[in-house]
Amino acid sequence: MHVGTARTALFNWLFAKKNNGIFILRIEDTDKERSKKEYEDNILEGLEWLGLDYQEGPIRQSERGEIYAEYIKKLLDSGSAFYCCHTAEELGKEKEDQMQKKQAPRHKCNQESIMKNHESSVIRFKNPGGKIKFTDLIRGEIEFDADLLGDFSIAKDEDTPLYNLAAAIDDYEMKISHVMRGEDHISNTPKQLLICRAFGLEPPQYAHLPMILGTDKSKLSKRHGATAVTEYRGMGYLPEAMFNFLSMLGWSSGDDNEIMSREEIVKKFSLDQVQKSGAVFNIEKLDWLNGEYIRAMSLDALTEAVKPYLPQNNDLDLKKIIALEQPRMKKLSEIGESTKFFFTDKLEYDSGLLLWKDMGGEEVKEILDKLEALLDEIEEKDYVKDKLEKIIMPKAEEWGSVEGKVDRGRILWPLRVALTGQKASPGPFEVAEILGKKRCLQRVREAKNIS
Repeated sequence: MHVGTARTALFNWLFAKKNNGIFILRIEDTDKERSKKEYEDNILEGLEWLGLDYQEGPIRQSERGEIYAEYIKKLLDSGSAFYCCHTAEELGKEKEDQMQKKQAPRHKCNQESIMKNHESSVIRFKNPGGKIKFTDLIRGEIEFDADLLGDFSIAKDEDTPLYNLAAAIDDYEMKISHVMRGEDHISNTPKQLLICRAFGLEPPQYAHLPMILGTDKSKLSKRHGATAVTEYRGMGYLPEAMFNFLSMLGWSSGDDNEIMSREEIVKKFSLDQVQKSGAVFNIEKLDWLNGEYIRAMSLDALTEAVKPYLPQNNDLDLKKIIALEQPRMKKLSEIGESTKFFFTDKLEYDSGLLLWKDMGGEEVKEILDKLEALLDEIEEKDYVKDKLEKIIMPKAEEWGSVEGKVDRGRILWPLRVALTGQKASPGPFEVAEILGKKRCLQRVREAKNIS
């Protein structure tokens, strides 16, 4: 389930919720070569993760062959459809000739024959031509010249419909009132309308959503990053944030509020505010939004959510670690990298990282010696942020005084690096509280060897 499919499903879901309607899940799997069980499972998984519950379905087209066969027979019997025996080579040459003449590729069959046993024959719709008009709920009135479509294929045989025929029949059989889909389906609409007209069926109303574009304004693809919904879940995005983000891809709430609950989005949603132009998928915007949702989570909920990204067997207070990182997190998956120093027995970093400004190696060793002695004197029960700060800060001011100027960084920087091995990390007192006395002393001693 790619982002575009997810956004389309979301807009249909929102419209159904807003209008007290029914959201139906239809699996269009008539193309057996391109339809696999794992694809359907991925769709169901993506819908569940986003919280898009459906009231009917999944309805699989592959299980509705008898229904389609009845309709195909009606078309054949009425003369609205026929078997076409032109070979792939003949069709290819016809298309090539049309393109050379700068004509729209289409097939108009002059030979009609019933060849039920012909392996290469397909069933085509006998296009009556003329103009086709329909009102798109987003784009307004759209008109097509049906002659440009030619006699288009509608089935491989009497039991195997192609997309446009199956969709038109299902829309009628399932009493579909509204179809919201990507604008790349606009070209399918006149074919479906012609099919409905041939059966005397009332078609649904159509709304074609704007394409989702990459930041370079080209159609969103894998080169722009992950595109499957399940990939974003694995990368540490929250379903609430993705729901909120996807709802704004091509739709505006009419105000400046960008963080909205599901209930707010349903209440505000309207097709009148869906744009016609493409919607840019900005990953930085998604990161920001996801970070906002992370910061709004309770500590208990966030701790539970990040557990898959952390080592399982440890004796550390995870909640304290998560509390340190929560203000900075953009994705759940970041927690593993940003907190890995807590879970390792031995830190690896360059000795130069211990140096603060113009400090030399000997001075760092002296500072680490003093810090080791001081940390050893502090009782285990006092390894609490506020108490550690109260004890160590006066010493930092005393030991960090150079030529009458106090520079606490000369003490606190080597201490923090010794405890974390990182250039950027939480403060030394918060880290020391989580590590405890034994680990703090061990890391300061190891830092002396590194320096």
